Amino acid sequence: MSSDDVSRRAFMRTAGGAAAAGGAATATAGTAAAQEEEPDWPSATEGNVGSYEDARGESEVTVSVGAGDQGLAFDPTLLWVDPGTVITFEWTGNGGAHNVQTVEGEADLDSGDPVDEEGATYEYEVTEDDAGITHYHCVPHTDVGMHAGLAVGEDVPTVDTGGGGSDAVFVPEGARALTIATFIAMVSTLGLAFVFMKYGGTIATDEA
Repeated sequence: MSSDDVSRRAFMRTAGGAAAAGGAATATAGTAAAQEEEPDWPSATEGNVGSYEDARGESEVTVSVGAGDQGLAFDPTLLWVDPGTVITFEWTGNGGAHNVQTVEGEADLDSGDPVDEEGATYEYEVTEDDAGITHYHCVPHTDVGMHAGLAVGEDVPTVDTGGGGSDAVFVPEGARALTIATFIAMVSTLGLAFVFMKYGGTIATDEA
């Protein structure tokens, strides 16, 4: 076996190892499946007009009273906050007279008599005693589905809302950069291997 053959084989082993290592790094960077969880909201809040907002970490949150095309919703309809958060319920003036009142749960929401004045507000400061999930509604419009949910704290029942059974892969920005760099390195290495095999040559080594 010639020295050129030995050199070529040694080079190819090195190139193959680099490519395998690069592939492993790329796979490791992109294997975290996206997981999302929401509180397990009361059934009366499902399908209502509005939105869900995870406002944990926020000190203040505003909820519109009289949202939606007909003014018969709270928005956000479903809200997750920390103890200590101040929630301001602000009336839009749409949909008639509304109020905010607890149906079931730990938070004692009660804005009083229904009002229809735009800009009217009701403030509620969440405490540790409110931990859990509270279902509340607008008394005059409870029959048309003006219900909402408030989750407080970390110790609440949750449900998976996406990612658990999906093939989607979440790749952070840093992992994307690593993937691109690895791809470039692999292409460069294989390109050098092609040139080496086509034109021959030896790899210089220090003699003892």
